[in-house]
Amino acid sequence: MSDGAPPEPTPAEELRTTEVDLGGLVNVLATHLYSTPLVALRELVQNAHDSHTRRRLEDPDGDHRPVIRVRADAARRTVAIEDTGAGLTEPEIHAYLATVGTGYTRMLRELTGNQELIGAFGLGFLSAFSVADEVTVTTTSHREPHLGHRYRSRGGEQYQVEPVPARPRPGTVVELTLKAEHAHLADEDVLRDVLARYCVLLPIPVHLGDDEQPVNSVEVPWRGPSDGDRYAARMRFAAAFGRRFEPLTAFPVDPVEGATDAVGLLWVQDGGTYGSSDNRDLAVYLRGMLLAEDARDLLPRWAGFIGGVVESDRLTPTASREDLQRDEHYHALRKALADAIVDGLYETARLRPAAWRRILTRHGSDLLGAALCDERLFTLLADDVPVPTSQGDLTAGALRAAGGGAVHVALGSGGGFEEMLYRAMRVPIARGDRYAVLPFLRRYAQLRGCRVVELGSEQGNRELFRDPERPLPEHESAWLAGALADPGEQLVPARFDPPGLPLVLVPDREAELKARIEDDQADARIPSAALRLARAFTARTDGEVRARLYLNLSSPAVQDLLAAYRGGHTGSATAAGLLRSIKVIMAAASSGPSEGDLTAALAGVGTAVSALTAAVPAGLPEVPDSPGALSEEP
Repeated sequence: MSDGAPPEPTPAEELRTTEVDLGGLVNVLATHLYSTPLVALRELVQNAHDSHTRRRLEDPDGDHRPVIRVRADAARRTVAIEDTGAGLTEPEIHAYLATVGTGYTRMLRELTGNQELIGAFGLGFLSAFSVADEVTVTTTSHREPHLGHRYRSRGGEQYQVEPVPARPRPGTVVELTLKAEHAHLADEDVLRDVLARYCVLLPIPVHLGDDEQPVNSVEVPWRGPSDGDRYAARMRFAAAFGRRFEPLTAFPVDPVEGATDAVGLLWVQDGGTYGSSDNRDLAVYLRGMLLAEDARDLLPRWAGFIGGVVESDRLTPTASREDLQRDEHYHALRKALADAIVDGLYETARLRPAAWRRILTRHGSDLLGAALCDERLFTLLADDVPVPTSQGDLTAGALRAAGGGAVHVALGSGGGFEEMLYRAMRVPIARGDRYAVLPFLRRYAQLRGCRVVELGSEQGNRELFRDPERPLPEHESAWLAGALADPGEQLVPARFDPPGLPLVLVPDREAELKARIEDDQADARIPSAALRLARAFTARTDGEVRARLYLNLSSPAVQDLLAAYRGGHTGSATAAGLLRSIKVIMAAASSGPSEGDLTAALAGVGTAVSALTAAVPAGLPEVPDSPGALSEEP
């Protein structure tokens, strides 16, 4: 045995040839390789396109007018795809049409370097058997224009070829006798919709039936001449291609030297989105033929409002040609598309202010989140994007100006006492419970050097609810807590505006979050990574204090209540009960849970009023309107 030579196999190691169950293989490839039977139409039109390209390469001086025509016959349940391309000789039928995995197109592209040829794997013809009981191919080669051949197969496992009269001119007709479950494909309206999307970028005209107008007659803006209104051409294409929403603006995708050859068009969709909604809609074409109809992962996750079309010669398809390999070209295109969106939004803001205002109105919530994902977008949007507030949508700059240089953000959803307090403050309060609002405003405050007052947080509450001038004696605090607070509420004596508001119940947002994530169903509702982060955040609180009851010592009503208690006034307990009932009623108006019994609180108001009126001596002409009436002797 010479050095480096493989050892001779022993009898026990005898090499064997892998057996192939042709019937099973054809069934798998034809029926299970593709996600939708519509792919069969794409593959057959693609084969027709490549046949024309092949003929032009092999016979550049010949009289050749490329046309692809698709016909449907609902009565016969057939669809036929006809081309005037290169056609096939009988040996080519056996070598390429009837041999799985062998494609003349791939070999021709490797020999010539021509990037217009689409086919790659030699599998596309098999897709016909996913929709057809029988496939018939009638062809005449441009090399043998006097000969005709007919291929016929049922199921793809066995076939026969017979001579027939030559076609009037070279080319091929592939006729599908459709399976019963796919009979709808013989409807011209169905075919028109499918072909218009699959073939829109093909340079060869594709006709349906006897129509003289090709289904792919839409002007492709990145291929057209540079003169004329290019923006108008972009908008026409986006309007024709967009499936669900009208375009608000459109901007190009250009090649990036050394990175990607992709060209195309992106547009902002006129469809309302909110936060986590994802309306990304991107179609990818390879050499003019639709490859991936839903390639949304190529777009940034924050771009839920973007639609578009791109084409490239460098992307690598999977065998089914319905998806893309995640290779270097794929990742280069992802980056190029993110840059194109940012550049396009800048261009829109600069050149098309009316469209820019509509984008901000439609997609303000998504743009808040997008700005946090890309520093260039934050620079663009910081002073323009609307923020939801208690006074409608306002920009961060308007919030800052109205707040006296500070931006006020409510961490809860408002309602009840909080809503009353925010209105009394007479400044707009941003809705921090909405998607991306709080982190956006925090970033804005860093950029502009202003304060963010987070109402509902410990720091924000300290700014809003000031410490009293003198602390209350411990016995008074204990009496007020017993009279006014419910379980889970912490009484906090404070001073705040307006003085007419005697108390405010503010939920503890961290305790609320802790309760939600410790719920038995949290694992099913919240992704595990987010759940771990949330639990780490709430670990610092024990959750015992679910709300803080801020008692306004600047309020005349509270001052009178304390004076009555200190003086031993018999109505002090009744007055405290009235305040407690009002607290429960107002808390019930909020979006969060109320600790108190609303029915008992409503009854308590009536009881308190009856008790107080019963204490008024008979014969008094009117109720005193002095704010200190409770502190007077009866």
